[in-house]
Amino acid sequence: MPATERETLVAEAVLNLAARERAVPDLMHDLTTSVAALVGVRAAGVAVLDETGKADCLAISDEAFLPLARSQFELGEGPAVDSIRTGAVLPPVTLRPAGTGPQRWPRFSARALRAGVTRVAAVPLRAGEHAVGTVTLFSTTPSVPVAQDLRLAQVLADAAGAGLSQKQALRTKDESIGQLQSALNSRVVIEQAKGILAAHLSIEVGEAFDRLRSHARARRLKLSELAGLVVRGEIPSGLRAIA
Repeated sequence: MPATERETLVAEAVLNLAARERAVPDLMHDLTTSVAALVGVRAAGVAVLDETGKADCLAISDEAFLPLARSQFELGEGPAVDSIRTGAVLPPVTLRPAGTGPQRWPRFSARALRAGVTRVAAVPLRAGEHAVGTVTLFSTTPSVPVAQDLRLAQVLADAAGAGLSQKQALRTKDESIGQLQSALNSRVVIEQAKGILAAHLSIEVGEAFDRLRSHARARRLKLSELAGLVVRGEIPSGLRAIA
């Protein structure tokens, strides 16, 4: 039976996530972009636990949805919060406006609906046997991710978890969380660099992030290292020239 194009793309994504040697932030970004593209949702975000048991969004396929993803941890409610607490798959949840019926996350739902998100789901991110975070699916269309979609999202998340474990030779949950904490710290520097570059070049923050990531990949740099240069005021000329 000949393989379909989508099956080939899924196989390539799994191999990429499980086998390639990359920095943790790049691995997580590849996970979110693969999930969003192959599952067919508007955006996908990875949230991880830090060493104190708190969580934050480490990567998201569309930077426009980063404030929404992060708001869950400010509010203490949302799909990522629930999935991280349980370490289990969160089936699709339809978000409803206030006053139209029971609401699982009233404050998060209000923000999500304003951003155009109508349905959410989540699958755990595991390193070895340990759940260390979650992958949240944000949908802006009437269609609901079916069981097969969640299975695919879980396969991709497990492939990234395997890549994380192999890359770092991790054996315990604490070691996994420690590595992801470093990635969260890198995210802070990346956020600063996005703002600096956007202001310096008079572009949108989303475009600034795209330029940073493209430049880093083209020159085989770690995204966090490039961001550190920008924060220190050393903006490479190539960032200015990217269209």
